[in-house]
Amino acid sequence: MSSHDNNIMVMQSGGCTAVINRSLAGIIRAAGRVLPESRVYGAAHGMEGLISGKIPDLTEISTSKLSSLDTAPGAALGSTRRKLRDEDVAPILATLDQHGIHILHIIGGNDSAETGMSISNAARIMSYDLNVVNVPKTIDNDLTETDHCPGYGSAARFIAQATLGAGRDAAAMGISSPITIIEIMGRDAGWLSAAGSMYKRDRYDPPHYIGVPEITFYEDVFLLRMEEAYRENGYAIAVVAENIKGPEGAIGRQTEPWFVDDFGHPYYDGPARYLAEKISMRLGVRCRYEKPGTIQRSFMDSVSRTDAMEARMVGEAAISAAAAGETDVIVSLVRESNSPYKCDVSLVPLAKVAGNTRTLPEKYLPDEWGNTSGEFKEYLEPLLGKTVQIPEHLLR
Repeated sequence: MSSHDNNIMVMQSGGCTAVINRSLAGIIRAAGRVLPESRVYGAAHGMEGLISGKIPDLTEISTSKLSSLDTAPGAALGSTRRKLRDEDVAPILATLDQHGIHILHIIGGNDSAETGMSISNAARIMSYDLNVVNVPKTIDNDLTETDHCPGYGSAARFIAQATLGAGRDAAAMGISSPITIIEIMGRDAGWLSAAGSMYKRDRYDPPHYIGVPEITFYEDVFLLRMEEAYRENGYAIAVVAENIKGPEGAIGRQTEPWFVDDFGHPYYDGPARYLAEKISMRLGVRCRYEKPGTIQRSFMDSVSRTDAMEARMVGEAAISAAAAGETDVIVSLVRESNSPYKCDVSLVPLAKVAGNTRTLPEKYLPDEWGNTSGEFKEYLEPLLGKTVQIPEHLLR
């Protein structure tokens, strides 16, 4: 295969992160160095672009535009949650063949790993030469075979600061609105919710309860803990994952999901509003509920320096791996030391990541009062980048 036939396709898939475009920019920059005769194409809205042939040429993007891309929120190419269907294979391979594309990079999570495997297998059956190297991305931090995921550090930074801020606000407001519930993304893993504990040192500090999918949620226990925290401190903060489950399933009045995506992930209304109503009725005070939603993954002022650097690093590593002939792999982050923090990249088979979920290990799980272990905070702290220095008197 000649170098000019070794063109590159990049697609962004799944939920956006605050640093997903840094991985894209990293791929474009590295391609110019490692494979200078290759063209770099981007799939508009992921799978849809591959199928329809909407694949803008990104090769000649200027240095100044790449710098702007680094700091742009959302997914610059447009993302997708479409699962590969049998009828998609022929148009996808036709698009790749028409443009001499033999390297595919998918920036995404565990569902994207499944997509990468499916496209690679289809190409192999059709005797089409294709190297597939995925680039990790997810705020959920739930990919297996990696220390952490690009996107998580920035979202976790937002949650840590938002929890502390909500706590100080509730304490200041006193009897008028002393209780707040913050509903956090994370699908089936509690990594993001646990980040709310970063600034907690004792029973006074927020949060006073953390609900994660890994621990069965009991409504009566939750209400008791929040009442105790309110009586003791004059305010109370809860951080709950969007997909916490009780003994009988989803929390609240909704028993069936209002939507199920192509990958079989169910979506519910979320527990925060329901739980806020329960607390207000029990304690006779106003309970706010906050649902940051996509703000958690798109708030550019909370981008972690560590996260930004590593997002670019995994994009560049993907190009090097593909140029070396690697395929059916995903770039992984390997923590070499914690103090000073040092992280390197490795490659793992897509088959070990596709469809799998890495949940919080037992040593990182929160206790019934909203505390997480020192081990978890040591794991989390360097991923937050240079953290905001909170004056001691504001933590009390």
